[in-house]
Amino acid sequence: MPIRPKRTLSSLIQWIDSDYAPGGAAAMRLEPDRVDWTRCIPFIALHLGCLGVIWTGASSFAVWSAVVLYFIRMAAVTGIYHRYFSHKTYSTSRPMQFILALAGGTTVQRGPLWWAYHHRHHHQHSDAQEDVHSPHVHGFWWSHIGWITSRRNFPTDYAKVRDLERFPELVFLNRFDALVPVAFAFAVWGLGAVLEVHAPGLGTNRWQMLVWGFFISTTALFHGTSCINSMAHLMGRRRYRLGDDSRNSLALAIVTLGEGWHNNHHRFQGAARNGFFWWEIDVTYYLLKCLSWTGLIWGLKPVPASVLAEGERLDHPDPAPASAQREPSP
Repeated sequence: MPIRPKRTLSSLIQWIDSDYAPGGAAAMRLEPDRVDWTRCIPFIALHLGCLGVIWTGASSFAVWSAVVLYFIRMAAVTGIYHRYFSHKTYSTSRPMQFILALAGGTTVQRGPLWWAYHHRHHHQHSDAQEDVHSPHVHGFWWSHIGWITSRRNFPTDYAKVRDLERFPELVFLNRFDALVPVAFAFAVWGLGAVLEVHAPGLGTNRWQMLVWGFFISTTALFHGTSCINSMAHLMGRRRYRLGDDSRNSLALAIVTLGEGWHNNHHRFQGAARNGFFWWEIDVTYYLLKCLSWTGLIWGLKPVPASVLAEGERLDHPDPAPASAQREPSP
């Protein structure tokens, strides 16, 4: 079979089985960067689905559902995929870990091990050539959206997430990462169907809820999350002088429930909070703190006093890019 049809077939199978790699995942990661259009079809369909609003219209309930689902699932990205699976900034039980992984799956940002692997890789090579979503190295649009369209970034390097790979239930969710998003889309559609029959006064229906609650909310969620890749290394202040261009931005912190304090996070990744100081709004941390009071999670890791003292001493505007003044990372 010619190479291109083989790649097309491989991409189609990967819609179902993300670990399918007939030539080997390691070989895929060595391929040059190029857009895999077949693999991009579901992603393109997600954006096109937003146009369904032309036919379904809007209702207050549907619009507010989109807003609420955006923020709930943003908290899943930041509090679960990022601060738990990527950095283990708190502890939980194995059953709760699985529930957290299911919640993370509703964000439609692939599986927990894939997400954690890429994020850990980002920290290891931040703003260097190997950093697949550095706007300084690869450009704004590639860092924001382009990198996920490349075949080389598709497979999960399980060697980088050995602590997570030992849980077969997590590997299952990671391998078949379309299951939870599809189930979530059907759940939103089903809610609309129920409301259409039993609460007609809300003025919504199954298709309107699908468009607003799934397509529009999920598309906004993707771009909100991606702003950390593309913009948190371009806009804001550098409190800590590190070997990268990570920055702190209140605007991004609001959009992403605390992830905008990116320079803080790059200084000390192990803390459950990214907003190191009381005036730095970090909604994700507040939610994790509240959840810890239930006993479902525990051991939220604090910011070391030495890091806070260092931040107070160095806190000043620094608009110059780190690429022009590289210093060794602490």
